[in-house]
Amino acid sequence: MNLLIKKKRLKKDTAVSWAPRVLLLILSFTLQFAIAQQDPQYNMYLFNQYVINPAYGGTRDAMAIAASLRNQWVSFPGAPKTAYVSMHAPIKKYRLGYGASVLNDRIGARNTTAGYLGLSYILKISPRWKLSFGTRVGAINYQFNLDKTEYKDINDNSFLLLNNYQKTVLDIDAGIYVYTRSFYFGASVTHLNQARIINSTYAIAGGTSSIVYNLKMHGFFIIGKSFFINDNFLLNVNYLQQSVGDRLKGDLSVNTLIKKRVWLGIFVRGGYGGGLLTQLIVNKNLRIGYSYDVGGGIRKALGGTHEIMIGWDIRSPQNTTVINPRFL
Repeated sequence: MNLLIKKKRLKKDTAVSWAPRVLLLILSFTLQFAIAQQDPQYNMYLFNQYVINPAYGGTRDAMAIAASLRNQWVSFPGAPKTAYVSMHAPIKKYRLGYGASVLNDRIGARNTTAGYLGLSYILKISPRWKLSFGTRVGAINYQFNLDKTEYKDINDNSFLLLNNYQKTVLDIDAGIYVYTRSFYFGASVTHLNQARIINSTYAIAGGTSSIVYNLKMHGFFIIGKSFFINDNFLLNVNYLQQSVGDRLKGDLSVNTLIKKRVWLGIFVRGGYGGGLLTQLIVNKNLRIGYSYDVGGGIRKALGGTHEIMIGWDIRSPQNTTVINPRFL
């Protein structure tokens, strides 16, 4: 988070051993990107790329509805908990796609709720290739409830400003998406308008201090390729690069579709660890997925992360086939 606040001095505890201090230091580096990152983290984005790119809207051959729940770092108090619901569909006659999404993300004393409407234009640039341009516009509400936290400096009254503080602002995302039956890549940016949530001053002993909190642009670049092995086996390799300012994080995953029914995948996340994911294609409409990840080494102290997702595809009576496996 881009939250600037007056630093507090903590009393030195001579009884604290070096081991917990080292653990705290390592965890602080692990959390650096999470602190800078204001958008939720997802593992199951492979099965619903609309969560990271509005240009994905309408690129499936159906109205695609998806809902996900994520419980991150279960051993870490105040860790993120995210709920997300989205819908998108094509309007083939006009080469358009449309979509809507709602999310709630809670981390510590911060609660974020947002809703968006999206529109995309899908251009056929060759018999095999299609190019989609998309944007979404919505409102995002931030709430800060610092009365739920413990304070180390009783002389610092900054928390009074953020007790039950909330603000709703306009939010704009945009992206592009290029795809064939077996290859795709996309690029998107969230928070293009970089709305300001907090810009306030408060009194301290001997003067004033300030709190500034802005939405920062988040960049996403995804590229993937599917390889048809035989009728019972499809292999997909996917890479996602995320950026917030000069901070970068990459996810590399390898996924297999077995007998057109079960996806199994493994992924590695730079600077953190890795995890597993799976999705069961119950029938031509219903999909159910689950993912688990955990940090490597001492980062295991954060605990694992669980994420579940349910997808429902609604298609015309003329379209009875399972959607192209490229779309995961």
